[in-house]
Amino acid sequence: MTKRKFTTIYFLSLLVPMLLLLFPLFSLGNRATPMVMGLPFSVFWVILWIIIAFLIVLLLYRIDPDKDEKGGN
Repeated sequence: MTKRKFTTIYFLSLLVPMLLLLFPLFSLGNRATPMVMGLPFSVFWVILWIIIAFLIVLLLYRIDPDKDEKGGN
């Protein structure tokens, strides 16, 4: 995988969770009821997308084409 393709995948895959936490799309999950694990749904929504973004970053780290390169300054 080329560096340019990886960078494009990286930005697009993290754009989705970011957009779902911003105003217009946050209204999808902005509810006080139902309760999920004792949390209002809006709080659960934010925590869920933070965890999903973390998992995406872990996956992208694993497939990063430059992570094994040894380069110095």
